[in-house]
Amino acid sequence: MEQMMIILFSAILVDNFVLSKFLGICPFLGVSKNLKTAMGMSAAVVAIMLLASAITWPIQIFLLDPLNIGFLQTLVFILVIAALVQMVETMMKKAMPPLYKALGIYLPLITTNCAVLGVTILNINKAYSFLDAMINSFGAGLGFALALFLFSGVRMRIEKSDIPKALRGLPITLVAASLVSVSFFAFKGLIENIFG
Repeated sequence: MEQMMIILFSAILVDNFVLSKFLGICPFLGVSKNLKTAMGMSAAVVAIMLLASAITWPIQIFLLDPLNIGFLQTLVFILVIAALVQMVETMMKKAMPPLYKALGIYLPLITTNCAVLGVTILNINKAYSFLDAMINSFGAGLGFALALFLFSGVRMRIEKSDIPKALRGLPITLVAASLVSVSFFAFKGLIENIFG
């Protein structure tokens, strides 16, 4: 149980895919302008990460490894992720049209979101069991959501602030993202003290 908690909290806080590994930056910067779209994107990414890991782990273990065709891993994983994103996009278009419109181009971009591909490959590279892979994927999705929520709050504050002209727009956004990222490095010691 302790190992599972370490995997979960490490994925959320210490090894955060956006703020520590710098994966998934495109939706992080693009969708974090308001809380509503950040919540929708976060839910979609968590679902895709869990589904992708649930499908790619058995494919790797029971198909690619036994047939000695592990070199096809990236291609197969991308195809699985693309199919899942297409399915989620279709469901969201029918069930939640306003959110579908608000997410716009960023929803299909989950297909190329390197955080989703990264978590599926990391699960294999770290030789996680199926349960550990699912916990890591869930933690990675929650970490992505946490980063999006925090940063959407920061961006909403930035919008109301008087920013020097030279820093307005993307420059202040990148400065704020770097400060949020640096703040997450403090969690490494916390996790080690609690579980180490």
